Amino acid sequence: MEKVEFYRHQLGEDEAQNWRTVLDTLFLTLGPQVAAFEKELGEFLVRGRTDAVAPQVVGTNCCSMALVIALKALDLGPGDEVITTPMTFASTTNAILHLGATPVFVDVEPTTGLIDPRRVESAIGPRTKGILPVHLYGQLADMRALEAIARPKGLFLLEDSAHGIEMERDGVRPGQLGDAVTFSFYATKNITSGDGGAVATKHPHVADRLRRLRNHGVSKSASDRHGKAYQHWDLVELGYKANLTDLDAALLRPQLPKVLDKRARREAIAKRYEARLREAIGAVADARVSPNGVPWLVERRGTSSHHLFTIQPPPALRDELLARLGEAGIGTAVNYRAIHLLTYLQDLMHLPRGSFPIAEEIGDRTISLPMYPTLETAAQDRVVEAVASAWRALA
Repeated sequence: MEKVEFYRHQLGEDEAQNWRTVLDTLFLTLGPQVAAFEKELGEFLVRGRTDAVAPQVVGTNCCSMALVIALKALDLGPGDEVITTPMTFASTTNAILHLGATPVFVDVEPTTGLIDPRRVESAIGPRTKGILPVHLYGQLADMRALEAIARPKGLFLLEDSAHGIEMERDGVRPGQLGDAVTFSFYATKNITSGDGGAVATKHPHVADRLRRLRNHGVSKSASDRHGKAYQHWDLVELGYKANLTDLDAALLRPQLPKVLDKRARREAIAKRYEARLREAIGAVADARVSPNGVPWLVERRGTSSHHLFTIQPPPALRDELLARLGEAGIGTAVNYRAIHLLTYLQDLMHLPRGSFPIAEEIGDRTISLPMYPTLETAAQDRVVEAVASAWRALA
């Protein structure tokens, strides 16, 4: 029987045709396709809002570097601290560490896995420079609560929105309340160029610095100088080689008009997963909710991008369930193990198990199931049947 893959990309002829057009142009890297995509993404983020000015968007080669240059553009440096969540991928904390700063973790909400604003305020100290929430699984963190904490204390608010551009909560979209927001266009993301990223900001001075930082720290890019009398450029600060390319942007641009339709399809798949799983194992699963209040299905908050669909079996069952799903030809992932328990951060920060019990339990329980717009009903039913069969046998 054919495997149900964890993810299948949605790139097609529109993207291929646009990519091929770039081969007949002068610029393959930081050129007009990048500029056009940046403008279009900024407009997407404020779609339908007559009271909003589109943020400035700066394309990057990946979300990891988007985080690094965003933090540097917000003046993070050695000795500073950033409050963030342990329920995230390595790139969030790595970006902080690469700049010589320290991540300060706080625990998460049990029903969503999102950073808990109530714990953020108590973690603020004299070296705190900013707050870095992660919009987990495609659900926006409580940005109104986080903004109310950050602004009076003069802290920056940088959003890690690697899990989507299309989410909304309490009338707030990614980047609307934060000083900057980062996005990922990695292979499994809702829009993708294989890899790639972007930073959006409403602050012109931050955008100017981001453009320098992604291009070594030089004052003018090649496309800025093209078509004019020769101009000398200058190196004005230490930067990185971190720009998006025109080939990447050519793949991304045709996907933007399709984002909301594909989000609606993922929403329908998520609702069907929830209904079918409750029919198949609801009684068994509800009986095994944890002492920390972690549910087996993530609670919905606002409009999700549905980048991931996760279930949370008890820790004693999780790894065996993963193994049985693999044997049944079902692709899975774990998003994520609590990051402070991973070897490098354990050796660096010495945060023992029990430091953040809710994040740790979610990390010990979570399984991500196949989720993409072209997931067919029959394949989804196979996933549900495999999960139910294994869960009932193990419970």
